[in-house]
Amino acid sequence: MATTVLPSPSPPPTPRGVFSPRCSLQAPIHAHRVLDGAPQRRHAPAQRARPAAAAYAKEIGACVRARRWCAACEAFAAMRAAGASPDRFLFPQVLRACAGAGAPRLAAAAHALAAKGGPALAEDAVVGNAVIAMYAALGDVGVVRAAFASLPEPDVVAWTALVGAYANAGELDEAFELFESMQASGVQPDVISWNTLVSGFAKNGDTGAALDLFDEMRLRGVKPQISSWNCIISGCVQNARYDEALDVFLEMCETEMPDAVTIASILPVCTGLMALGIGKQLHSYVVRSGIQLNVYIGSSLIGMYSECREFAYARSVFSAIDGERNVTVWNELIQSYMNDGRMDKACEAFNLMQQDGVKPDTVTYNIFIAAYARAGQKELANELLSGMINTSLKPNVISVNALISGFYQFGLCADALEVFRYMQLLNTADAKHWTFLDNSCPIQPNSTTITSVLSLLTDLKLDRLGKQVHCYALRSGLTSNIFVSSKLVDLYGKAGDMVSAANVFQGIRNKNVVTWNSLLAAYKHNKKPEVALKLFYEMRESDLLPNLVTVQIALLSSGMTMALGYGRELHGYIQKNWPDGYPDTLASALIDMYGKCGKIEDARFVFECSGEKDVAVWNAIMSCYLLHRMPRDVKEVFKTLEQSRIQPDPVTFIILLSACKQEGSMEEARDYFYSMENLYGIKPTLKHYTCMVDIMGTAGLFKESLELIQKMPHELDACLWSTVLKTCKLHSNLEVAAKAAKSLFELEPNNTSNYMVLSNIYANNGLWDSTESVRDAMTEQGLHVERQCSWLYLGTSVDSFEAGNLSHPAFENILSTWKDVASRMEQSGYAPQDNEPYCNVEVDPLSCHHTERIAVCYGLISMCGHEPIRILKNFRMCKECHSSIKFISRDKNREILISDGCTYHHFNDGSCSCGDMW
Repeated sequence: MATTVLPSPSPPPTPRGVFSPRCSLQAPIHAHRVLDGAPQRRHAPAQRARPAAAAYAKEIGACVRARRWCAACEAFAAMRAAGASPDRFLFPQVLRACAGAGAPRLAAAAHALAAKGGPALAEDAVVGNAVIAMYAALGDVGVVRAAFASLPEPDVVAWTALVGAYANAGELDEAFELFESMQASGVQPDVISWNTLVSGFAKNGDTGAALDLFDEMRLRGVKPQISSWNCIISGCVQNARYDEALDVFLEMCETEMPDAVTIASILPVCTGLMALGIGKQLHSYVVRSGIQLNVYIGSSLIGMYSECREFAYARSVFSAIDGERNVTVWNELIQSYMNDGRMDKACEAFNLMQQDGVKPDTVTYNIFIAAYARAGQKELANELLSGMINTSLKPNVISVNALISGFYQFGLCADALEVFRYMQLLNTADAKHWTFLDNSCPIQPNSTTITSVLSLLTDLKLDRLGKQVHCYALRSGLTSNIFVSSKLVDLYGKAGDMVSAANVFQGIRNKNVVTWNSLLAAYKHNKKPEVALKLFYEMRESDLLPNLVTVQIALLSSGMTMALGYGRELHGYIQKNWPDGYPDTLASALIDMYGKCGKIEDARFVFECSGEKDVAVWNAIMSCYLLHRMPRDVKEVFKTLEQSRIQPDPVTFIILLSACKQEGSMEEARDYFYSMENLYGIKPTLKHYTCMVDIMGTAGLFKESLELIQKMPHELDACLWSTVLKTCKLHSNLEVAAKAAKSLFELEPNNTSNYMVLSNIYANNGLWDSTESVRDAMTEQGLHVERQCSWLYLGTSVDSFEAGNLSHPAFENILSTWKDVASRMEQSGYAPQDNEPYCNVEVDPLSCHHTERIAVCYGLISMCGHEPIRILKNFRMCKECHSSIKFISRDKNREILISDGCTYHHFNDGSCSCGDMW
């Protein structure tokens, strides 16, 4: 992004002469003094008071209709200074202006004036209802309740205002109880009462209850108006429940014609779902129906086209807006330029809006602050925050959130965390250099702040700090927010703390698809895909529709567990819900699933059926061939990719280098490695160097691989040291192995596999004392080897076989089958070493317990003879099991597929796809 500095805004204009001179004599901040006791002119002619009051009433009414709340309050203050008093018809408008201006002291003064006005005002139902509505708008529930109690006979308007006050405050149970009390007192709710209650539940995130109430309203014979539909659509949108909002909108269209408010409410759904097609249809409807393209619809359309990267459409909408463009529309135009990466045009629009007489607001500044923060321009972002004070604006929580989110996106994680820390220290001397913030009114973190900070801590793997933020969110009452809760599930899931992740999930009151996705992804990330699949079906039973991300997670979990039955069901679901073709994300996941389930032909079929393939789809089919040890096919696909003029990405070359390792083609690997930057402009990452080290080590070029490590422009990570350690095992290099293991123990102190590899290196070289010392070190660290387990999927059911667990109902038949296989192996000249697999798990936790052999035997007795046996294991397969299963595949004429976390083994007719190298 260009480093253009945002032009300094023009000084705030003086109040324009839209009111008579007397309107600007008193500012709203002093109005309460005028209301408490305005001096009366002793000799004022009585006959002039009425015309003056009428003029003021006309002026106040015009200001209220134009939503110029402060101007209306100024006019009212001037009216009192002139000795005129409002009547029962004007007072409700005055009270509405006080609420709109957000002036609680002025509101209290106006209320006191009404109370002093005698029975004509104090006991008037319209004035009383306006008082309740005013306090409700100001969010003062206690005063609302007191004002309501003072009414002699509350009518439906008063009850509705009271219900709305509690609903807006988030006290939904109390709002519902009051709604029931209203009916019990003999007052029947009208459509506005129902709208108020439904809207309250929808806006507070309980869309399920809102929809139930909406249905109840219709059952009780109250016909929903367009405003009824609009309030529930708006509530769903405010809580980012776009799918539900769209469903409600489509249902509404069966009986009602959308109005301007509906269109303005539903357009953000198109933005959230990136549904450009629907957005264009709505735009067409506005034009065909003659709906005025006002600032509300116009700003929503500009925002939708901008997010969908149709910038030309966005600017044409801006030009076509009827009437005067307000600051919201200008902000959308500026945001459009920002999204297009055109900072110069954004600054130009910023100047034009001021020339057009529109004063920039806090949102305008926040747009620029976010852009500068995302570009890593800290000084400019902070200067803008400071500059807001000069324009009588104050930074708000959105301003600070823009800094945190922007710094995080640019990679300035420490700066982002510092901003969050200062948000909590504004009352201390530590924050004194943040001179642009008002320490007397600190900016408190909100749910968006916490979500951004949790995302940052998750990526940095700072789970301890994440727990502290969790505690802060609990104290601040922010964990009820669905996005905060979902991010907490993600944080704990990626930290491996699935107990905490599940506890947070269970505590979420109104789970949505995002929440479920977080938990499903957490279990998949922690290598428990079978749990993710189980939860996927639980989610569907809860009447929530899976979205694209949900289906992707379920497909990847099916591939990890080799659950072909689940995968085929998901494929059918995709064909039903995406009839026009696979989205690229799902195409990649389908190819991955079929590849891991051994169905290469099906994977290729999905690849061929995909329309315009992105590079991820090409990578998926290449990975599929790589998995099945088909390196030549990998290279052929890459040649086709080049011919299709699709730019390969870094992942493509990791796959190519891995294919070269399978073939043992060192020179070809070097060619691909150097062509990355020379031909495609892709700088090799640490992963590419790790692949080269692995290839060199496997090819016997151990010394050269160490030289390459010394020349690398990257800091070594755990993955590379792990590769070095495994290479040392091949070459029995104990010195380098000890160095690599030491680095791994520092980088991954809780990873037991590193201890196991080092222990095996010492054991292979007969260093039994060193082997024991490694195992003692594991004990001292409190590390325990995960219990070995194998899973066999039969259709959509799963059987697990854990080391030491003999509780399987068919265990006796399984052992009998194994003894028969062992006998046939002996007759063929091969004697298996272990006749009783995994019965004594305590002998050596680091040795293999042959759970995969037991799973294979159960597959032989429980599956049809032509069905492939698919097994997942959480530990590397030992040579004994590998040899046994090769024999079984030939003897029983069975296709057996086993994924052991290290290698994919495809056994057929006595051989394995790994070529006995894994």
